Amino acid sequence: MKAVVCVEPGRLEAVDRDPPPAPADGWVRVAVSHVGICGTDYHIFEGKHPFLDYPRVMGHEVSAIVVDPGTSSLAAGMPVVVNPYISCGTCIACRKGKPNCCTAIRVLGVHTDGAFCEEILLPAENLYPAGGLSLEAAATVEFLAIGAHAVRRAAVPAGSSALVIGAGPIGLGTALFSRIAGHDVTLMDMSTERLAIAAGRFGLEKGILAGPAAAQAVRRATGGDGFDVVFDATGHAPSMEAAFAQVAHGGTLVLVSVVKEDIRFSDPEFHKREMTLIGSRNATRADFEHVMASIRDGRVPVEALVTHRTVLDRVPIDLARWATEKSGLIKAVVRVAGGNRQG
Repeated sequence: MKAVVCVEPGRLEAVDRDPPPAPADGWVRVAVSHVGICGTDYHIFEGKHPFLDYPRVMGHEVSAIVVDPGTSSLAAGMPVVVNPYISCGTCIACRKGKPNCCTAIRVLGVHTDGAFCEEILLPAENLYPAGGLSLEAAATVEFLAIGAHAVRRAAVPAGSSALVIGAGPIGLGTALFSRIAGHDVTLMDMSTERLAIAAGRFGLEKGILAGPAAAQAVRRATGGDGFDVVFDATGHAPSMEAAFAQVAHGGTLVLVSVVKEDIRFSDPEFHKREMTLIGSRNATRADFEHVMASIRDGRVPVEALVTHRTVLDRVPIDLARWATEKSGLIKAVVRVAGGNRQG
């Protein structure tokens, strides 16, 4: 079985591994079809991820085909979307219905080996039938669910003004689901190219260029009030700290990304706004199902999100290149040979 391993920061290797054994009770053997390359994967490659030990097989944005359903109710040959957050089921978070922040969570490609390989074993409860979606589209569900979860966590009503900081894949997904929720969405990014892509491809026409003039632009855009809800999806500590100042009094700030550094903010500024500060981690089945329904309904233009494609054998070359060559890149997707047997 082929696999691509990040041996250490900056070093990827294609290797041969034994195929997975027959699944244990409650587990399923699947052939990987497509895998999206995430910002997390680039951070792992660059040595910037806070929750990871090397070596690691990356890859957690996954569509697959069931090969051996084991004792599950799934059928061989069924296309599935993979929820890569493997939870314990018994901790306080799991008992509260929040397996996305399980105290013993294992995320594919981060805490345990992921899907840059031909076959993997997964819990049946982490596999969702992908009926009505192409296998490539199914591989985009996980990253879009991150934004959908952040929007659901914010619980801000339709008609609210929303600022999404960061126009990368997670930010674009957040902006799309903020718009689906009925918000008046503005994007902020340091790249004029990304803002132009967001406007041209996705109709997200309200944009603010990050930088020295951004604060004044926020005041102009909101009549001096700030935004009802701000989502920071940059993975950049200074941006996360600056986001507090963009929030209206009585508003909400959602930190969608995670960084190694401490985040500091002015307590007087925080309190005078009576802000709500929310951390948003991963996603739940409800978010996955919302994303799948939104793709099927045509509310999420997946064909505009996937801009780059490669195959498993080329991942060591292409992922390393795309870690620095970002022009025009929104989402890269790997087609894995294991998925070909079922189309």
